[in-house]
Amino acid sequence: MDHHPVRTRPAPRHWPMPDWMGRYSSKWLRGDTLGALTAWALIVPECVAYAQIAGVPPQNAFYAAPVALLAYALLGRSNFLIVGATSAAAVLSATAVTSVSSDPKDAVGLSAALAVIVGAILLAAGLARLGFITNFLAEPALVGFLFGMALTIVVRQAAKLVGVSSGDGNFFERVWAVLSKASDWSLATLAVGAAALALLLVLERFVPRLPASLAVLILGLVLSSALHLKDHGVAIVGKIPSAVPVPHLPGIPAADWLALTAGAFGVALVVFAEAFSIANRFAREHGEEVDTNREMAAVGLSNIAVGLVRGFVVSGSASRSAAAAGAGSRTPMVSLIAAGLILLTGAFLTPLFTDLPEAVLGAIVIVAVRGFMKTAELRRYAALDRPSLWVALTALFGVLLFDLLPGLLLAVVLSLVLFVAAASRRNVAVLGRLPGSRLFADAAIHHDATTTPGVLVVRPDGSLFFGNVNRVRLAVRDLVKSADPAPRVVVLDLTGSYQLGVPVLDTLEELREELDRQDIALHLARVRAEAAQQLARHALTEHLGPDAIHDSVDAAVAAATAAIAPPAAPHAP
Repeated sequence: MDHHPVRTRPAPRHWPMPDWMGRYSSKWLRGDTLGALTAWALIVPECVAYAQIAGVPPQNAFYAAPVALLAYALLGRSNFLIVGATSAAAVLSATAVTSVSSDPKDAVGLSAALAVIVGAILLAAGLARLGFITNFLAEPALVGFLFGMALTIVVRQAAKLVGVSSGDGNFFERVWAVLSKASDWSLATLAVGAAALALLLVLERFVPRLPASLAVLILGLVLSSALHLKDHGVAIVGKIPSAVPVPHLPGIPAADWLALTAGAFGVALVVFAEAFSIANRFAREHGEEVDTNREMAAVGLSNIAVGLVRGFVVSGSASRSAAAAGAGSRTPMVSLIAAGLILLTGAFLTPLFTDLPEAVLGAIVIVAVRGFMKTAELRRYAALDRPSLWVALTALFGVLLFDLLPGLLLAVVLSLVLFVAAASRRNVAVLGRLPGSRLFADAAIHHDATTTPGVLVVRPDGSLFFGNVNRVRLAVRDLVKSADPAPRVVVLDLTGSYQLGVPVLDTLEELREELDRQDIALHLARVRAEAAQQLARHALTEHLGPDAIHDSVDAAVAAATAAIAPPAAPHAP
């Protein structure tokens, strides 16, 4: 593996200015420049396309792009992540904005304000070290959500390929709207869109190193201007003003800020999950570590900066990051160079996009989002893990039926249900002593492990908390009933529990009382340090007594055996 030359040590917990600048070597400049040119070739057409998805003018994407690149290069830790507009961020932004106002005149201000709110949420979460939250968005739920989101984007863009509107409503209503207007389809627009779509797929398949979207965009511009496609009923982008980012506060009422906040939490979750998954994948490939909390704050600050120049929500781009890395980029310098190129494009080259056909943009977006439609992953779930398949399909159809933000909420709820369900299921193993040792192991796995008559040693396979401790109590009770001979002592191995909250200790006290009524003693073994402190403050400690709490299972079994041993016969005089 080719190890990365910069920042190969784990990320520090403090947040200095970027250390890569002080250690930058001129030998990396060529690769970073090639990577920046490749990223620029993808960013330019996607700026125009994703701005339309977000419901804002194309120039607003050119405002946002260099600022996002610059902010992340200075604040982020990933050497490879390219931050900017993405299809997921754009469509989520549009959904959140239209839930507040469907007036296109309000879109710019609301989109910018949403970016600021999303950024503030991520920044606050990063500073509070809440990066672990993203672990609770289950992968099957995320796969299903992104699949549904991609289908939603496809049907909206497919309408552009045939020159009609997809209307409003959910996915199925939009599909029907497009199909029901078949008599109004523009054959010229359909020809342009189909040709662009086919060319994009062919170029990606046979010339993968060529920036296909930029090539198709340029070809579309040339043909549109030469053939006067506008006169044949093909919709074009129209004039785009020069786009140089300048600070501009979102001028929206206070009530709209509040209305955007609810949706912003869901947008923030997906935006960071998308960005971090990309950064983490590249970090693993190069033997690096990415600080989740710092990445969360860096993506948050990037969004705040974008919102203050009239941009819209940004995230990490998988396609641009991979393309830049493939071209040779090795450090965040690639983002700085790309930012300069985008600034020049926005300042001087936007008039060139006037004749760009809308159908070409639609084709570019459709090809860009098809990577989210992971049919192979769904087939893998079907073969290996049916519950994960149903979770993914539920999230997918939730998006198709109820739109993106309700679908996202459903995905999050499903993730939490999966977590709670998994955490609440705790196998309780019966332990036996391994031959010739003091070690105890699961007797169901280690068939040579021997149990001690009169002593039942059990271990919950995982941490105890309020959601599973009652199940463990019932499992222990059932094991006591089925034990032959009946035990006189139950030893509970708590090695998997690093904390014992009050609900857990109360339930263990119930277990002690149940066993005591059967003349069975309860002993605890391997209580962790923090759990021991919590146990010491609870009445259970007094009821058990100091002789029933042990540092090891072996010590607990020895004490239990001694306690139940019959008294020695008196010696004859």
